[in-house]
Amino acid sequence: MKDICRDLHDEQEALDAIVAPLSEAQWDLLTPFIGWTIKYEIAHLGFWDMAAKLAATDEAAFKDLIASMFASEDAYDESQRPLREGTPAHALGYWRRERNALVDALAACGPKDRIPWVGPTMSARSKATARIMETWAHGQDVADTLGIEREPTDRLRHVAHIGVTTFGWSHVNRGQEVPDTPVRVELTGPSGDLWTWGSEDATQSVRGPAEDFCLVVVQRRHVEDTSLDVSGDTAQNWMLIAQAFAGPPVSGPKPGERVVK
Repeated sequence: MKDICRDLHDEQEALDAIVAPLSEAQWDLLTPFIGWTIKYEIAHLGFWDMAAKLAATDEAAFKDLIASMFASEDAYDESQRPLREGTPAHALGYWRRERNALVDALAACGPKDRIPWVGPTMSARSKATARIMETWAHGQDVADTLGIEREPTDRLRHVAHIGVTTFGWSHVNRGQEVPDTPVRVELTGPSGDLWTWGSEDATQSVRGPAEDFCLVVVQRRHVEDTSLDVSGDTAQNWMLIAQAFAGPPVSGPKPGERVVK
């Protein structure tokens, strides 16, 4: 767990370096993600880092939290309202405290230890991977809002892996039958290494920069706005519905909608 927890910490620190110097007005800028402000993005990360910490350290408290969040139609929204409506300093301080506690909690786990979640239980390693993905995805919203380009790192391999392993989920979540046609994924990481998933004999494939693939599976870019080479009907449909995160089906950006110029 040491290496993946270090990667989670480093991903969090990279986003912190972007948001820490922002002015009060910048914290209230609307991001391209469903009308959330930058402060909302950070508040959301802080809240779910807190929830993940509870899941790893106090199962009963975590179950109580989830039960209260879904006790009524408005309960989920109300659970995060204090963070969203507080000052930027409050949201940032809360996120820093809870994310550090989460990293410590996961580092104390074995990689295969089971951790409860909103849906099925997850291994501690998978939970760390999911938090890297969430941090990076919401960080992209912030970067797009501010018009800055982040330097991609090999931490993207975690995001790419969860993007590949949610192939079946992406179909089931939309009521589609999971195809039995294998898809080969070949991605070039930021350091130049080739990352691969699936059989070399597969007749359908997704190839290209790892960052582009990750942007598609977290629905921050439309596949047409990337350099991905997608071959085959199954692969093409997957890249249109890919959803590496939990929750109901979400429609990602339309072509050209989130291209930063």
